[in-house]
Amino acid sequence: MITTVVLNPAIDVRYSFNDFLINKSNRCSNYQKTAGGKGVNVSKILRTIGHKVQATGFLGGNSGAFISSKLDKLIIDDQFIRIDEETRTCIAILNDNRRQTEILEEGPYIKEEFVSQFYDRYRQLLNNSHVVCASGSLPKGLEDDIYYQLIKWAKEKDIKFVLDTSGMALKTAIAAKPYLIKPNCDELEDWCGKRLENEEDIIQQALEIQKLGVENVVVSLGEGGAILVNQEGVYKACIPEVSVKNPVGSGDSMIGGIIHSITERMNSVDTLKYACACGIANAMEEETGKISVNTVNALKEEINIFTL
Repeated sequence: MITTVVLNPAIDVRYSFNDFLINKSNRCSNYQKTAGGKGVNVSKILRTIGHKVQATGFLGGNSGAFISSKLDKLIIDDQFIRIDEETRTCIAILNDNRRQTEILEEGPYIKEEFVSQFYDRYRQLLNNSHVVCASGSLPKGLEDDIYYQLIKWAKEKDIKFVLDTSGMALKTAIAAKPYLIKPNCDELEDWCGKRLENEEDIIQQALEIQKLGVENVVVSLGEGGAILVNQEGVYKACIPEVSVKNPVGSGDSMIGGIIHSITERMNSVDTLKYACACGIANAMEEETGKISVNTVNALKEEINIFTL
């Protein structure tokens, strides 16, 4: 069983336009509402691949009920704590020229009583977990060190912990030595506090994080592929050009591919190939957090991995 931690889920709303006009009324016929938040997207990808998933975090109001109903349809075990505020909505506006604008609500305030319930639930779920993945930002009411604590509890049971977050939550969590993190270049710059001018700078900072005890650092580079740094070496994935329909959720799809690779005990080269293939496959779909396994398997053969 894989446990996904989704502390700040959302309803993801996608609007696609041929031409989005500022200061004008924009009528949209191409739109979609899905259960989202980074960890929910990861859960969806893992279910598509065929894994059993239990998801936990916080849900509230009608938006929370909508997400819960979607999880049930996907046969994702809903272990969310119910709160008394409404779960947030996030909006992505996509233009045909591939520009993307996102509007991300901050999310509800999580009261201490719900945090306590979540901690109890999480420790119970660890008894049935092989891998834990935590993704996304923190809602109001949660301390920056919450991921640090979740990692510690998982490591006490020798459970691999995969983390995809940013800002102070990432900086604090690194000290707990998660098994893998997946920052993008901006998040890596925020961590080290300086501009990364080239690939060598990116690799150097990833190596610095590895020295702190994080076994695997995957840096996603968008169209530039990805870099993996671990004890085996430094690897760079070069990815093919594809027709992009919706890039939202591609990083989450990469995480889903990484977790699958962990469960299958793939080597570094195959892990990076599979993760990137999942990310690309998501970008080729209209729906956020969706892949075709056949597309993933085909894309793997088009991805080249170089040792740096």
